[in-house]
Amino acid sequence: MVLPDALRASYFKQKYRFAGRHSAVKLCHWLRRSLNTGGAEQCYKNRFFGVPSHRCLQMTPSLGRCTQRCVFCWRATPETLGVGWEQTQPVDAPDPPSKIVDGCLEEQRGLLSGFGGNPRVDPGMLEEALNPVHAAISLEGEPTLYPLLGELVEEFLGRGFKTVFIVSNGTRPGVLSGLRREPSQLYISACAPDEETYRRTCRPMVGDGWARLLETLEYLESFSCPTVLRHTVLPKANMCNVEGYARLAELGNPTYIEVKAAMSVGSARARFGYEEMARFPEVMGFAERLAKESGYQLLDSHWPSSVVLLGRVEKPKRFY
Repeated sequence: MVLPDALRASYFKQKYRFAGRHSAVKLCHWLRRSLNTGGAEQCYKNRFFGVPSHRCLQMTPSLGRCTQRCVFCWRATPETLGVGWEQTQPVDAPDPPSKIVDGCLEEQRGLLSGFGGNPRVDPGMLEEALNPVHAAISLEGEPTLYPLLGELVEEFLGRGFKTVFIVSNGTRPGVLSGLRREPSQLYISACAPDEETYRRTCRPMVGDGWARLLETLEYLESFSCPTVLRHTVLPKANMCNVEGYARLAELGNPTYIEVKAAMSVGSARARFGYEEMARFPEVMGFAERLAKESGYQLLDSHWPSSVVLLGRVEKPKRFY
């Protein structure tokens, strides 16, 4: 499948850069903030798990492809661009992982080149940023639609990356159960406590999306790496039925649960505004109720990202 020119133009305008036929990379907001503040401002992954924001490479191997159309998703879709393409099918004739990693590194370094002339940026930090050690396969789309996902994890780790995180919506359990190489940490976005809310909020483009998600959760405990249930919450959509979310935790027994406010950014702005977002005290209150219902402990929070971390361990594993 060739992605429409309108889609590629939209992403290029948003400072995505393409790495081959179906992959892309983009500088994270927190990478920029970290460089501009000498490391004083870092993302939640740094606070919770020790991941250095300025050394993170955020990418996707499945640009423009997903099995859901979540109301809070920032990505460009046929409904936002007015052009259609097949979104739910796996990447055909996929680029090899080596080509994707080469392209991501090259494009990320190009995006960072402008920081060299900024007097606020420490040259040593910039040099480190040019040589990332963490890959977040989470930028856009559903990564399990790239057929060589485990091999991509292997490629990053073989290049000296210390950690690779994968974020999936859990609708392709067979791919996750058959990964050739586990990531350093696996996130499953479970953004509804029941099937009715799931259909309304996550808007699956596969008829059995809820059943697939539950199958993924049933398999989750077999992973040796830490696992995370990510609940992206929006008051008018899915910030309800705490008992249902607790049942998901019981089913998957993840290492952690993250409760994070949905943000009115990108294409999501057409579906809800800033005033409709959950404020941090609301997110914290919801997380506290979920902790009580699920038996998980409240481990940490990151106000700037409006996210709260729960866990079934006393403290989160720090990778760095």
